[in-house]
Amino acid sequence: MPFTAAEIARHLGGEVIGDGSVLLHRFAPADRAEPGDLTFAENEVFLARAEQGRASAILVDRPVQSAKTLIRVPNARIAFARVLPLFFPEVRPEPGIHPTAVVGEGARVDPTAHVGPWCVIGARAVVGPRSVLWAQVYVGEDCELAEDVWLFPQVVLYPRTKLGARVRIHSGTVIGSDGFGYVQDGPVHLKVPQVGSVIIEEDVEIGANVAVDRGALGATVIGRGTKIDNLVQIAHNVTVGERCLIVAQTGIAGSTRLGNYVVLAGQVGLAGHLKIGHRVSVAAKSGVMHDIPDGQKWLGIPAQPDRQAKRQIIALQQLPDLLRRVSELEKQVAALQAALAGTNAAPPTSPPGPPGAPASGT
Repeated sequence: MPFTAAEIARHLGGEVIGDGSVLLHRFAPADRAEPGDLTFAENEVFLARAEQGRASAILVDRPVQSAKTLIRVPNARIAFARVLPLFFPEVRPEPGIHPTAVVGEGARVDPTAHVGPWCVIGARAVVGPRSVLWAQVYVGEDCELAEDVWLFPQVVLYPRTKLGARVRIHSGTVIGSDGFGYVQDGPVHLKVPQVGSVIIEEDVEIGANVAVDRGALGATVIGRGTKIDNLVQIAHNVTVGERCLIVAQTGIAGSTRLGNYVVLAGQVGLAGHLKIGHRVSVAAKSGVMHDIPDGQKWLGIPAQPDRQAKRQIIALQQLPDLLRRVSELEKQVAALQAALAGTNAAPPTSPPGPPGAPASGT
């Protein structure tokens, strides 16, 4: 569906500079745009590409001069995220329960929800309004799904999992599996029953192939607005605060607590029973073994405050040169020691006496 530049500007709270009646049919990158396309320029490099390209209009967030129609907004990157759904609306399936789905005794599925082929909904589970369960989703007994929840194919919710409004979980993710809890009993590892649950608050999005373990006792909690990338492991009784970002292949061990707005970059590992403060950032591949106060940035293995870690990294980069210098000094010291040793080993000599003087010792 095409939109005029003026309609898009109203949707974004921006203003049109140029022809507001130009029709825009889709959104495209600047270097691949065609006439009738909208593109965006968040910096000078993108703007130069857009100017040289064939797009009919450009999203900008600064005063610029252009022969093309401009839609000026406060932030081009945010506008980009808000305008894409206009041109690429998400497909919403029709309400109803597919004939191949299995719905357990006492389960309640809202009439506006969609339950796809081969889904299983356990006894007493609740599926809220406008929620979507794509094919082969498993929802265990006593689970509760609020409104507008989307579960993509082959998501698994173990019993007693609770999902808040607008939660989205991508394919292959397992929520509520047993935590990794064992105790040594003689020669064997005795399993500690994991009888807790998982609570995921509203507006959380979880990527593909993520594992969130249920609490041993009590709940594992993911705070509202948090976004979790693919291939993340969150262990039993972890609490993740609000609006955190957890990037791919991160692992969080049991009973660790994250504050709000925490950022964990790719492949970060957090030990168990830690307290990570609000607005903490941890760099990629870091291994965290200590509590981190609010607002700090840590990196390294083991992780430590970024300035301290960077000084150590710089020192390590200087190590080869330092080793060469030490080796040269060792050679110089060895040569000096050899010279001194040779001097000390030479026999003492007496100065010659006057002519006709008797020899020494006579």
